Amino acid sequence: MITIYHNPRCMKSRETLALLEEKSEEIKIVEYLKEPPTKQQLKEILAMLGISPAKLIRKTEPDYKNNFKGKDLTDEQWIDAMLEYPKLIERPIVIKGKKAALGRPPEQVLEIL
Repeated sequence: MITIYHNPRCMKSRETLALLEEKSEEIKIVEYLKEPPTKQQLKEILAMLGISPAKLIRKTEPDYKNNFKGKDLTDEQWIDAMLEYPKLIERPIVIKGKKAALGRPPEQVLEIL
């Protein structure tokens, strides 16, 4: 089972989903703006990605620019920010088993399949 944290309005997210569908794997699509991850899920995703919360932040989003730009937050504060403003979460995130990858570029997710 593959899980993709997906935003259908994002071209990279749609391209990554199409790539996964070509592989004909069973895919669970989570539209994370409608169903944000829990704090525990977000921590697990970060651990699987092997990155800090700040590295998962979309710095081009207005929510970032208006609320967080120039601020030095702790890991816990960045996680809380992503939970409050899910648009801050970089996308798409693909998970298979205990591995995760960001679909930027989409082909990057092939490493975990």
